[in-house]
Amino acid sequence: MIEPPIIVHRPLGRGGRHVTALGQDIGVAYSDVDVIEFLRQSGIDETDAEAMVDGDSPEIEWQGAPAHQYGAA
Repeated sequence: MIEPPIIVHRPLGRGGRHVTALGQDIGVAYSDVDVIEFLRQSGIDETDAEAMVDGDSPEIEWQGAPAHQYGAA
């Protein structure tokens, strides 16, 4: 099985979620805005990044908690 290129990992005990792109750590997100910014910094157009996060793109896998939730585990 091929994993999606972007993974938003399970929430951390202190809140936030690690985000990886193609296996590389790109930051800890505390909101969708952070995920969009990480994707933009990775070279994805901001409009495309917003659409990917808002539209629950299949290119993003949300692990360990529902999408868009960043609270402490």
